Amino acid sequence: MENRPPIVEIQNLFKSYRRGNQVLPVLQDITLDIADGEFMAMMGPSGSGKTTLLNLIAGIDRADSGIIRVGGVDITSLSETELAQWRATNVGFIFQFYNLIPVLTAFENVELPLLLTSLSRKERREHVETALRLVNLEDRLDHSPGQLSGGQQQRVAIARAVVTDPAILVADEPTGDLDRVSAEDILELMERLVHDLGKTIVMVTHDPRAANKAHIIKHLDKGVLNEHHQAYH
Repeated sequence: MENRPPIVEIQNLFKSYRRGNQVLPVLQDITLDIADGEFMAMMGPSGSGKTTLLNLIAGIDRADSGIIRVGGVDITSLSETELAQWRATNVGFIFQFYNLIPVLTAFENVELPLLLTSLSRKERREHVETALRLVNLEDRLDHSPGQLSGGQQQRVAIARAVVTDPAILVADEPTGDLDRVSAEDILELMERLVHDLGKTIVMVTHDPRAANKAHIIKHLDKGVLNEHHQAYH
């Protein structure tokens, strides 16, 4: 595991927010490598900067200074347009509250990221069916989110996250809204994405049970990073 080149390289990253004339430092001098095919969990108290760091890695937010390379691309140097394009093809997003569109079926929700690609309708259908099969929901593709349980909605969201075959998945409290059984189900699915498909997952979580599924747990406290290693499963 150790000799693979890192898929994410972060060097001397700083991020602060301005509130009125106050400057609130959020991340202070973060340097971090994430190996290709790694399952990493980030923990820490509220306001420690976990989601901010996740959003910087995913290209949703911009750093004040420092470098973030993902798959060799320095995303800190991209324009807004280039960053949006990069994000659409390289990052899959999994959120706490699924962020599915209620008026669309499971199939249509998963297809959404593909509408930005040059794939034909037939190719899109094949990709969507593959992604839904991966999360064991191929029999629910015509159901709307309201007809699905929380765990099933999160599986649809994971199918949507992997349908573009991104190198990296970012997950913000992916089990935060689920009961324990559904949470276990989602975590097992995420483990499979890492083991079987070689995905890299960066997950923010408050739940020690969720964090224990990861290979490495990083702790953020007041914008500073500490880590402890897990045994590989």
